[in-house]
Amino acid sequence: MRTLQERSSAHGVAGVEELAARCRKVALPLEGADDLDPLLKRIGNAGCVLLGEASHGTSEYYLSRAKISQRLIQEKGFSFIAVEGDWPDCYRVNRYIKGYPDSGQDAHEALHAFDRWPTWMWGNWEMVALAEWLRRYNADRPEERKVGFYGLDVYSLWDSLNAVVRYLEKVDGQAAEAAKRAYQCFEPYGEEGQEYARATYAWVPHSCQHEVVEMLTALRREQPGAQQDGREAYFVAEQNALVVQNAEHYYRTMITGNRTSWNVRDRHMAETLERLLQFHGPDAKAIVWEHNTHIGDARATDMAHAGMVNIGQLTRERYGRETVVLVGFGSYQGSVIASYEWGAPMRRMAVPAARPGSWEDVLHQAGAHNQMLLLTDGSLLGDIQRGEFMEPRGHRAIGVVYDPEYEHRGNYVPTILPERYDAFLFLDQTRALHPLHLEPHNQGEPPDTYPWNV
Repeated sequence: MRTLQERSSAHGVAGVEELAARCRKVALPLEGADDLDPLLKRIGNAGCVLLGEASHGTSEYYLSRAKISQRLIQEKGFSFIAVEGDWPDCYRVNRYIKGYPDSGQDAHEALHAFDRWPTWMWGNWEMVALAEWLRRYNADRPEERKVGFYGLDVYSLWDSLNAVVRYLEKVDGQAAEAAKRAYQCFEPYGEEGQEYARATYAWVPHSCQHEVVEMLTALRREQPGAQQDGREAYFVAEQNALVVQNAEHYYRTMITGNRTSWNVRDRHMAETLERLLQFHGPDAKAIVWEHNTHIGDARATDMAHAGMVNIGQLTRERYGRETVVLVGFGSYQGSVIASYEWGAPMRRMAVPAARPGSWEDVLHQAGAHNQMLLLTDGSLLGDIQRGEFMEPRGHRAIGVVYDPEYEHRGNYVPTILPERYDAFLFLDQTRALHPLHLEPHNQGEPPDTYPWNV
Protein backbone atom coordinates (compact mmCIF):
# COMPACT_ATOMS: atom_id res chain seq x y z
CA MET A 1 0.00 0.00 0.00
CA ARG A 2 1.32 3.44 -0.94
CA THR A 3 1.93 6.00 1.79
CA LEU A 4 0.14 9.37 1.84
CA GLN A 5 3.40 10.98 0.72
CA GLU A 6 3.56 8.71 -2.34
CA ARG A 7 -0.13 9.23 -3.13
CA SER A 8 0.25 12.99 -2.73
CA SER A 9 3.31 13.09 -5.02
CA ALA A 10 1.56 10.98 -7.64
CA HIS A 11 -1.53 13.14 -7.45
CA GLY A 12 0.41 16.38 -8.05
CA VAL A 13 -1.55 19.03 -9.94
CA ALA A 14 -4.01 16.52 -11.38
CA GLY A 15 -7.65 17.40 -10.93
CA VAL A 16 -6.99 20.88 -9.53
CA GLU A 17 -9.49 22.66 -11.77
CA GLU A 18 -12.26 20.18 -11.00
CA LEU A 19 -11.52 20.27 -7.26
CA ALA A 20 -11.35 24.08 -7.29
CA ALA A 21 -14.77 24.17 -8.93
CA ARG A 22 -16.18 21.89 -6.24
CA CYS A 23 -14.60 24.02 -3.50
CA ARG A 24 -16.14 27.09 -5.10
CA LYS A 25 -19.52 25.39 -4.79
CA VAL A 26 -19.30 24.54 -1.09
CA ALA A 27 -16.99 27.25 0.35
CA LEU A 28 -18.50 29.93 2.55
CA PRO A 29 -17.36 33.59 2.47
CA LEU A 30 -15.13 34.83 5.26
CA GLU A 31 -15.06 38.59 4.96
CA GLY A 32 -16.97 39.86 8.00
CA ALA A 33 -17.51 38.94 11.64
CA ASP A 34 -20.98 37.49 10.93
CA ASP A 35 -19.42 35.04 8.47
CA LEU A 36 -18.27 33.05 11.51
CA ASP A 37 -21.89 32.15 12.33
CA PRO A 38 -21.84 28.84 10.38
CA LEU A 39 -18.68 27.79 12.23
CA LEU A 40 -20.27 28.60 15.60
CA LYS A 41 -23.31 26.58 14.56
CA ARG A 42 -21.07 23.66 13.54
CA ILE A 43 -19.30 23.82 16.93
CA GLY A 44 -22.65 23.57 18.67
CA ASN A 45 -22.25 22.03 22.13
CA ALA A 46 -18.71 20.72 21.59
CA GLY A 47 -16.51 20.89 24.67
CA CYS A 48 -13.13 21.21 22.93
CA VAL A 49 -12.36 23.47 19.98
CA LEU A 50 -8.80 23.26 18.65
CA LEU A 51 -7.74 26.22 16.48
CA GLY A 52 -4.68 25.76 14.30
CA GLU A 53 -2.31 27.90 12.28
CA ALA A 54 -0.09 27.21 9.28
CA SER A 55 2.77 29.26 10.77
CA HIS A 56 3.82 30.67 14.14
CA GLY A 57 4.30 34.14 12.69
CA THR A 58 1.18 35.21 10.77
CA SER A 59 -0.99 38.04 12.08
CA GLU A 60 -4.28 36.89 10.59
CA TYR A 61 -4.09 33.47 12.22
CA TYR A 62 -3.81 35.08 15.67
CA LEU A 63 -6.51 37.68 14.98
CA SER A 64 -8.92 35.12 13.53
CA ARG A 65 -8.42 32.74 16.46
CA ALA A 66 -8.95 35.64 18.85
CA LYS A 67 -12.25 36.58 17.21
CA ILE A 68 -13.45 32.95 17.27
CA SER A 69 -12.32 32.57 20.90
CA GLN A 70 -14.11 35.73 21.99
CA ARG A 71 -17.37 34.46 20.52
CA LEU A 72 -16.92 31.00 22.06
CA ILE A 73 -16.35 32.60 25.46
CA GLN A 74 -19.23 35.09 25.21
CA GLU A 75 -21.82 32.94 23.44
CA LYS A 76 -20.98 29.39 24.52
CA GLY A 77 -19.35 29.81 27.94
CA PHE A 78 -15.89 28.41 27.19
CA SER A 79 -13.71 28.23 30.29
CA PHE A 80 -10.13 28.82 29.15
CA ILE A 81 -7.67 29.15 26.27
CA ALA A 82 -4.71 26.73 26.29
CA VAL A 83 -1.85 27.39 23.87
CA GLU A 84 1.37 25.95 22.48
CA GLY A 85 3.41 27.82 25.06
CA ASP A 86 5.31 27.19 28.29
CA TRP A 87 3.31 26.77 31.49
CA PRO A 88 5.16 29.36 33.67
CA ASP A 89 5.07 32.12 31.03
CA CYS A 90 1.43 31.55 30.14
CA TYR A 91 0.45 31.37 33.79
CA ARG A 92 1.88 34.88 34.15
CA VAL A 93 -0.68 36.00 31.55
CA ASN A 94 -3.37 34.02 33.37
CA ARG A 95 -2.60 35.95 36.56
CA TYR A 96 -2.85 39.25 34.69
CA ILE A 97 -6.17 38.57 32.94
CA LYS A 98 -7.69 37.40 36.25
CA GLY A 99 -6.48 40.48 38.11
CA TYR A 100 -4.37 38.62 40.67
CA PRO A 101 -2.22 40.73 43.02
CA ASP A 102 1.14 41.88 41.63
CA SER A 103 0.30 40.54 38.17
CA GLY A 104 1.61 43.52 36.22
CA GLN A 105 0.39 46.90 35.07
CA ASP A 106 -0.74 45.85 31.61
CA ALA A 107 -0.73 43.02 29.09
CA HIS A 108 2.34 44.43 27.34
CA GLU A 109 4.35 43.91 30.53
CA ALA A 110 3.02 40.37 31.02
CA LEU A 111 3.71 39.32 27.41
CA HIS A 112 7.01 41.12 26.99
CA ALA A 113 8.34 38.77 29.69
CA PHE A 114 8.20 35.90 27.15
CA ASP A 115 11.97 35.89 26.69
CA ARG A 116 12.68 32.32 25.57
CA TRP A 117 13.23 31.97 21.84
CA PRO A 118 10.99 32.16 19.78
CA THR A 119 9.78 35.19 21.71
CA TRP A 120 7.40 36.34 18.97
CA MET A 121 5.02 33.38 19.33
CA TRP A 122 3.30 34.92 22.35
CA GLY A 123 5.15 38.21 22.82
CA ASN A 124 3.25 40.09 20.10
CA TRP A 125 0.77 42.94 19.77
CA GLU A 126 -2.00 40.63 18.59
CA MET A 127 -1.80 38.80 21.93
CA VAL A 128 -1.68 42.08 23.86
CA ALA A 129 -5.07 42.98 22.38
CA LEU A 130 -6.57 39.60 23.33
CA ALA A 131 -5.13 39.66 26.86
CA GLU A 132 -6.57 43.13 27.49
CA TRP A 133 -9.96 41.94 26.23
CA LEU A 134 -9.82 38.93 28.56
CA ARG A 135 -8.90 41.19 31.49
CA ARG A 136 -11.93 43.39 30.80
CA TYR A 137 -14.19 40.36 30.33
CA ASN A 138 -13.07 38.84 33.64
CA ALA A 139 -13.24 42.07 35.64
CA ASP A 140 -16.76 41.66 37.05
CA ARG A 141 -16.96 37.88 37.05
CA PRO A 142 -16.69 35.72 40.20
CA GLU A 143 -13.37 33.93 40.73
CA GLU A 144 -14.63 30.51 39.69
CA ARG A 145 -16.02 31.87 36.40
CA LYS A 146 -13.04 33.88 35.22
CA VAL A 147 -11.68 32.69 31.87
CA GLY A 148 -8.13 31.34 32.09
CA PHE A 149 -5.06 31.28 29.85
CA TYR A 150 -2.59 28.39 30.13
CA GLY A 151 0.42 26.84 28.41
CA LEU A 152 0.41 23.23 27.25
CA ASP A 153 4.05 22.81 26.24
CA VAL A 154 6.90 20.88 27.83
CA TYR A 155 10.03 22.98 27.26
CA SER A 156 10.13 24.92 30.56
CA LEU A 157 12.09 22.38 32.61
CA TRP A 158 14.16 24.88 34.63
CA ASP A 159 11.50 27.57 35.07
CA SER A 160 9.02 24.92 36.24
CA LEU A 161 11.60 23.33 38.53
CA ASN A 162 12.33 26.70 40.15
CA ALA A 163 8.61 27.29 40.62
CA VAL A 164 8.17 23.92 42.39
CA VAL A 165 11.09 24.62 44.73
CA ARG A 166 9.67 28.04 45.65
CA TYR A 167 6.21 26.59 46.27
CA LEU A 168 7.42 23.70 48.45
CA GLU A 169 9.72 25.90 50.50
CA LYS A 170 6.58 27.72 51.65
CA VAL A 171 4.45 24.67 52.46
CA ASP A 172 6.61 21.66 53.36
CA GLY A 173 10.24 21.13 54.26
CA GLN A 174 10.43 17.40 53.44
CA ALA A 175 8.92 17.72 49.96
CA ALA A 176 11.11 20.77 49.33
CA GLU A 177 14.17 18.61 49.92
CA ALA A 178 13.06 16.27 47.13
CA ALA A 179 12.66 19.26 44.80
CA LYS A 180 16.12 20.57 45.71
CA ARG A 181 17.67 17.18 44.94
CA ALA A 182 16.09 17.31 41.50
CA TYR A 183 17.39 20.86 41.05
CA GLN A 184 20.91 19.81 42.02
CA CYS A 185 20.79 16.93 39.56
CA PHE A 186 20.11 19.31 36.67
CA GLU A 187 22.54 22.05 37.78
CA PRO A 188 25.58 20.77 35.82
CA TYR A 189 23.75 21.28 32.52
CA GLY A 190 23.40 25.04 32.85
CA GLU A 191 19.70 25.24 31.96
CA GLU A 192 20.36 23.86 28.47
CA GLY A 193 18.05 21.07 27.37
CA GLN A 194 20.42 20.03 24.60
CA GLU A 195 23.27 19.62 27.08
CA TYR A 196 21.14 17.36 29.26
CA ALA A 197 20.03 15.41 26.19
CA ARG A 198 23.62 14.83 25.10
CA ALA A 199 24.63 13.81 28.63
CA THR A 200 21.93 11.14 28.86
CA TYR A 201 23.02 9.74 25.48
CA ALA A 202 26.75 9.75 26.14
CA TRP A 203 28.88 6.65 26.67
CA VAL A 204 28.51 7.17 30.43
CA PRO A 205 24.83 8.13 30.53
CA HIS A 206 23.35 9.97 33.48
CA SER A 207 19.70 10.73 34.06
CA CYS A 208 17.66 12.75 36.55
CA GLN A 209 14.58 10.62 35.97
CA HIS A 210 14.50 9.20 39.51
CA GLU A 211 14.82 12.65 41.10
CA VAL A 212 11.94 14.21 39.17
CA VAL A 213 9.61 11.27 39.85
CA GLU A 214 10.47 11.50 43.55
CA MET A 215 9.75 15.25 43.51
CA LEU A 216 6.32 14.83 41.91
CA THR A 217 5.45 12.03 44.33
CA ALA A 218 6.46 14.14 47.33
CA LEU A 219 4.44 17.11 46.12
CA ARG A 220 1.33 14.98 45.59
CA ARG A 221 1.46 13.89 49.23
CA GLU A 222 0.85 17.48 50.24
CA GLN A 223 -2.59 19.01 50.73
CA PRO A 224 -3.41 22.31 49.05
CA GLY A 225 -3.05 25.20 51.44
CA ALA A 226 -4.05 28.84 51.41
CA GLN A 227 -1.93 30.54 48.76
CA GLN A 228 -1.78 33.88 46.96
CA ASP A 229 -3.62 32.57 43.88
CA GLY A 230 -6.36 30.81 45.81
CA ARG A 231 -7.55 27.45 44.51
CA GLU A 232 -5.13 27.52 41.56
CA ALA A 233 -1.92 27.52 43.61
CA TYR A 234 -1.59 23.78 44.28
CA PHE A 235 -2.76 22.87 40.77
CA VAL A 236 -0.09 25.15 39.32
CA ALA A 237 2.64 23.63 41.51
CA GLU A 238 1.60 20.10 40.56
CA GLN A 239 1.51 21.05 36.87
CA ASN A 240 5.00 22.52 37.08
CA ALA A 241 6.23 19.26 38.63
CA LEU A 242 4.54 17.30 35.84
CA VAL A 243 6.22 19.57 33.26
CA VAL A 244 9.61 18.80 34.84
CA GLN A 245 8.95 15.06 34.73
CA ASN A 246 7.80 15.08 31.10
CA ALA A 247 10.43 17.60 30.01
CA GLU A 248 13.14 15.35 31.44
CA HIS A 249 11.66 12.50 29.38
CA TYR A 250 11.44 14.73 26.30
CA TYR A 251 15.06 15.87 26.45
CA ARG A 252 16.22 12.35 27.24
CA THR A 253 14.59 11.05 24.05
CA MET A 254 15.25 13.94 21.65
CA ILE A 255 18.72 12.67 20.67
CA THR A 256 17.45 9.23 19.72
CA GLY A 257 14.88 10.38 17.20
CA ASN A 258 12.18 12.88 16.27
CA ARG A 259 9.25 10.46 16.55
CA THR A 260 9.70 9.55 20.21
CA SER A 261 10.30 13.07 21.50
CA TRP A 262 7.42 14.42 19.37
CA ASN A 263 5.06 11.88 20.91
CA VAL A 264 6.28 12.65 24.44
CA ARG A 265 5.55 16.33 23.81
CA ASP A 266 2.07 15.91 22.30
CA ARG A 267 1.02 13.35 24.90
CA HIS A 268 2.08 15.83 27.58
CA MET A 269 -0.05 18.53 25.93
CA ALA A 270 -3.05 16.19 25.76
CA GLU A 271 -2.55 15.22 29.42
CA THR A 272 -2.33 18.88 30.44
CA LEU A 273 -5.52 19.68 28.54
CA GLU A 274 -7.31 16.84 30.35
CA ARG A 275 -6.04 18.11 33.73
CA LEU A 276 -7.28 21.62 32.95
CA LEU A 277 -10.72 20.35 31.98
CA GLN A 278 -10.95 18.33 35.21
CA PHE A 279 -9.76 21.29 37.28
CA HIS A 280 -12.41 23.60 35.79
CA GLY A 281 -15.26 21.21 36.57
CA PRO A 282 -17.75 18.95 34.77
CA ASP A 283 -19.09 21.74 32.53
CA ALA A 284 -15.67 23.02 31.45
CA LYS A 285 -15.01 23.83 27.80
CA ALA A 286 -11.58 24.33 26.26
CA ILE A 287 -10.16 26.38 23.40
CA VAL A 288 -6.73 25.24 22.17
CA TRP A 289 -4.35 27.28 20.00
CA GLU A 290 -1.57 25.29 18.34
CA HIS A 291 0.06 24.75 14.96
CA ASN A 292 -1.88 22.72 12.40
CA THR A 293 0.70 19.94 12.78
CA HIS A 294 -0.49 19.51 16.37
CA ILE A 295 -4.25 20.11 16.15
CA GLY A 296 -5.00 18.46 12.79
CA ASP A 297 -5.61 14.72 13.20
CA ALA A 298 -2.25 13.02 12.55
CA ARG A 299 -3.99 9.98 11.07
CA ALA A 300 -4.95 12.06 8.01
CA THR A 301 -1.30 12.88 7.25
CA ASP A 302 2.00 11.05 6.68
CA MET A 303 2.71 11.48 10.41
CA ALA A 304 0.75 8.29 11.07
CA HIS A 305 3.04 6.28 8.78
CA ALA A 306 5.99 7.62 10.79
CA GLY A 307 4.41 6.43 14.06
CA MET A 308 3.63 9.96 15.29
CA VAL A 309 0.52 11.11 17.16
CA ASN A 310 -0.66 14.61 18.02
CA ILE A 311 -3.07 16.38 20.33
CA GLY A 312 -5.78 16.54 17.65
CA GLN A 313 -5.80 12.76 17.27
CA LEU A 314 -5.47 12.12 21.01
CA THR A 315 -8.29 14.51 21.88
CA ARG A 316 -10.62 12.97 19.31
CA GLU A 317 -9.80 9.52 20.69
CA ARG A 318 -10.26 10.63 24.30
CA TYR A 319 -13.50 12.62 24.03
CA GLY A 320 -15.11 11.51 20.74
CA ARG A 321 -15.51 13.31 17.44
CA GLU A 322 -18.90 14.71 18.42
CA THR A 323 -17.28 16.58 21.33
CA VAL A 324 -14.12 17.84 19.58
CA VAL A 325 -13.95 20.31 16.68
CA LEU A 326 -10.63 20.71 14.83
CA VAL A 327 -10.21 23.94 12.83
CA GLY A 328 -7.27 24.29 10.44
CA PHE A 329 -5.90 27.44 8.81
CA GLY A 330 -3.96 28.16 5.64
CA SER A 331 -3.08 30.95 3.23
CA TYR A 332 -1.85 31.38 -0.34
CA GLN A 333 0.93 33.97 0.07
CA GLY A 334 2.05 36.99 2.09
CA SER A 335 4.66 37.49 4.81
CA VAL A 336 5.65 35.84 8.08
CA ILE A 337 7.88 36.21 11.14
CA ALA A 338 10.41 33.36 11.40
CA SER A 339 14.15 32.65 11.67
CA TYR A 340 16.57 31.04 9.24
CA GLU A 341 17.88 28.70 11.92
CA TRP A 342 17.12 27.66 15.50
CA GLY A 343 17.87 30.46 17.96
CA ALA A 344 18.67 33.02 15.25
CA PRO A 345 17.18 36.54 15.18
CA MET A 346 13.60 36.81 13.97
CA ARG A 347 12.93 38.29 10.52
CA ARG A 348 10.02 39.36 8.38
CA MET A 349 10.08 37.03 5.40
CA ALA A 350 8.06 36.79 2.21
CA VAL A 351 5.82 33.74 1.84
CA PRO A 352 5.70 32.85 -1.86
CA ALA A 353 2.65 31.64 -3.74
CA ALA A 354 1.65 28.14 -2.66
CA ARG A 355 2.98 25.08 -4.43
CA PRO A 356 0.92 24.10 -7.50
CA GLY A 357 -1.51 21.32 -6.66
CA SER A 358 -1.48 22.01 -2.91
CA TRP A 359 -4.67 22.64 -0.95
CA GLU A 360 -3.70 26.31 -0.73
CA ASP A 361 -3.35 26.47 -4.51
CA VAL A 362 -6.70 24.74 -5.00
CA LEU A 363 -8.51 27.22 -2.76
CA HIS A 364 -6.77 30.17 -4.37
CA GLN A 365 -8.00 28.96 -7.75
CA ALA A 366 -11.45 28.49 -6.25
CA GLY A 367 -11.47 32.21 -5.48
CA ALA A 368 -8.68 34.55 -4.42
CA HIS A 369 -10.49 35.64 -1.26
CA ASN A 370 -11.00 34.51 2.33
CA GLN A 371 -13.25 31.48 2.58
CA MET A 372 -14.25 28.63 4.88
CA LEU A 373 -14.91 24.94 4.31
CA LEU A 374 -17.10 23.12 6.83
CA LEU A 375 -15.63 19.71 6.12
CA THR A 376 -17.84 17.61 8.40
CA ASP A 377 -21.07 19.58 8.10
CA GLY A 378 -23.93 17.20 7.42
CA SER A 379 -25.32 19.21 4.51
CA LEU A 380 -21.99 19.13 2.68
CA LEU A 381 -20.88 15.55 3.27
CA GLY A 382 -22.17 14.40 -0.10
CA ASP A 383 -20.07 17.03 -1.86
CA ILE A 384 -16.93 16.81 0.25
CA GLN A 385 -16.35 13.30 1.55
CA ARG A 386 -15.83 11.60 -1.79
CA GLY A 387 -13.60 11.76 -4.85
CA GLU A 388 -10.94 14.44 -5.10
CA PHE A 389 -11.63 15.80 -1.61
CA MET A 390 -10.46 12.52 -0.11
CA GLU A 391 -7.17 12.42 -2.00
CA PRO A 392 -4.04 13.57 -0.12
CA ARG A 393 -2.52 16.88 -1.22
CA GLY A 394 0.29 18.98 0.15
CA HIS A 395 -0.73 21.41 2.90
CA ARG A 396 1.77 24.12 3.83
CA ALA A 397 3.34 24.10 7.30
CA ILE A 398 5.76 26.88 8.27
CA GLY A 399 7.60 26.53 11.56
CA VAL A 400 9.70 28.95 13.59
CA VAL A 401 12.61 28.03 11.29
CA TYR A 402 11.85 28.84 7.66
CA ASP A 403 13.59 29.65 4.39
CA PRO A 404 11.31 30.77 1.53
CA GLU A 405 13.89 29.61 -1.03
CA TYR A 406 13.22 26.00 -0.01
CA GLU A 407 9.45 26.45 -0.16
CA HIS A 408 8.81 23.98 -2.95
CA ARG A 409 11.20 21.32 -1.65
CA GLY A 410 9.66 21.09 1.81
CA ASN A 411 7.11 22.70 4.15
CA TYR A 412 4.17 20.64 2.83
CA VAL A 413 2.38 17.87 4.73
CA PRO A 414 0.41 15.33 2.64
CA THR A 415 -3.12 15.78 3.95
CA ILE A 416 -6.60 14.34 3.49
CA LEU A 417 -8.32 17.59 4.41
CA PRO A 418 -11.82 16.34 5.47
CA GLU A 419 -10.20 13.77 7.77
CA ARG A 420 -7.65 16.12 9.26
CA TYR A 421 -10.06 18.94 10.18
CA ASP A 422 -13.73 19.58 10.82
CA ALA A 423 -13.40 23.06 9.32
CA PHE A 424 -10.74 24.89 7.32
CA LEU A 425 -10.30 28.65 7.17
CA PHE A 426 -8.44 29.87 4.08
CA LEU A 427 -7.05 33.42 4.22
CA ASP A 428 -5.74 34.15 0.74
CA GLN A 429 -3.26 36.97 1.51
CA THR A 430 -1.67 37.24 4.97
CA ARG A 431 0.89 39.42 6.70
CA ALA A 432 3.57 38.99 9.32
CA LEU A 433 2.87 39.05 13.04
CA HIS A 434 3.80 42.17 15.07
CA PRO A 435 6.37 41.03 17.71
CA LEU A 436 6.93 43.04 20.88
CA HIS A 437 10.67 42.29 20.85
CA LEU A 438 11.39 43.25 17.24
CA GLU A 439 10.72 46.98 17.32
CA PRO A 440 8.38 49.32 19.17
CA HIS A 441 5.03 49.96 17.54
CA ASN A 442 4.66 53.48 16.14
CA GLN A 443 1.90 54.55 18.48
CA GLY A 444 2.64 52.19 21.36
CA GLU A 445 -0.65 50.47 20.55
CA PRO A 446 -1.56 47.14 18.95
CA PRO A 447 -2.04 47.02 15.19
CA ASP A 448 -5.50 46.65 13.67
CA THR A 449 -7.07 43.73 15.53
CA TYR A 450 -10.04 43.17 13.24
CA PRO A 451 -9.16 39.98 11.37
CA TRP A 452 -11.19 40.35 8.21
CA ASN A 453 -9.95 43.77 6.96
CA VAL A 454 -7.19 42.33 4.79
